[in-house]
Amino acid sequence: MTMPTERSPETREREGYYGEFGGSFTPEVLHETLAELRAAFDDARRDPAFWNSYVEMMASYAGRPTPVTYCDNLTRTFGGARIYVKREDLNHTGAHKANNVMGQGLLVKRMGKKRVIAETGAGQHGVATATMAARLGLACTIYMGEEDIARQHPNVFWMRQLGAEVVAVTEGTRTLKDAVNACLRDWAESMDDTHYVLGTACGPHPFPQMVTYFQSIIGYEARKQMLEVAGRLPRRVFACVGGGSNAAGIFSGFLDDPSVELVGVEAGGKGIDTGRHAARLAGGKGRVGVAQGYKTVFLQNEEGLMQDTYSVAAGLDYIGVSPILADLHQKGRVRFEAATDAEVVEALRLTIRSEGIIPALESAHAFAGAFREAASLSSDDAILINQSGRGDKDIFTVADALDDDDWKDFIRRKSAGYER
Repeated sequence: MTMPTERSPETREREGYYGEFGGSFTPEVLHETLAELRAAFDDARRDPAFWNSYVEMMASYAGRPTPVTYCDNLTRTFGGARIYVKREDLNHTGAHKANNVMGQGLLVKRMGKKRVIAETGAGQHGVATATMAARLGLACTIYMGEEDIARQHPNVFWMRQLGAEVVAVTEGTRTLKDAVNACLRDWAESMDDTHYVLGTACGPHPFPQMVTYFQSIIGYEARKQMLEVAGRLPRRVFACVGGGSNAAGIFSGFLDDPSVELVGVEAGGKGIDTGRHAARLAGGKGRVGVAQGYKTVFLQNEEGLMQDTYSVAAGLDYIGVSPILADLHQKGRVRFEAATDAEVVEALRLTIRSEGIIPALESAHAFAGAFREAASLSSDDAILINQSGRGDKDIFTVADALDDDDWKDFIRRKSAGYER
């Protein structure tokens, strides 16, 4: 695979900006560390040997390239476009998160640092970071909101088994945004030997650019694979959007193809009009602001205070969205939709029963968005869904959502063991 070149979305009007979004708004104490990181990343991404070592490691350790699967049963169910799925659930650790953390891990070794920290919501980024740290011999601390720990016992268990310290964040809403704040505080006090492995394409420059760079491996693979398995490029590409790393990754492969429509699907929660959701761009509920080191669209009130978010999927309840995606949305290159919890659970149930594929609740948002639109397209069209992760981590939440009394009772009895 060839090294990514200076192309959109990495081509910037100003360093670290994507249109009006992006930048680096951080305390002075972090300026030198971020400058060091930018210099190290710029040096690495201009070195073909670094990209080649990354691709080789992802092939030999993480199982890339992940396949594209044709979903014959779902295609017949909807009777419209042919449905294909990019299987990031088959990546090592069960999600797209490994792409970013293994790339950042190589950069950490190149910089000579000994410790990594990370935030996590759904837990997949935490598991991936702990896995990378074990593989590369790094100390590791994971910050996770107390609310998310309660929803994601299995991932917490595996992080600890991998040798990571898992710190429960108890302030605020006790979810992802609060874990990000805790990481930034740690990093300000430990930056000499610590690297913050930010898990999504957000935060101060160079994180949006760097995370997208490593996640672009999804899009470059998918474009080549669709030409091979479908004989054409997809009419539409669907990806769920929390912070936006999996979406930025797969969209990277198709940005220069105007015939391919790119669709990001946010968490509609209980419905956008209820206020219990995490849809920043779909429905126009977000406002432009600056928080957590960068400028983008956040869910905030008129005074600029961040609002509470909600999603059945722990990884989608973030207050902001990647500045790269905010810019592509503003320019009309990416369309944003929202899927409610009810739609997501039904899409998950249908996919499991029809194809024997178990998407993560986050990924199921992309499936729900695609299922809405598949029947309106021609059988000559193909659509591609990015399955960003697998759903075994969501067994507790899904059992409750499916109202399975036997499983809910079993899960309640077992959950105490995970908490220990």
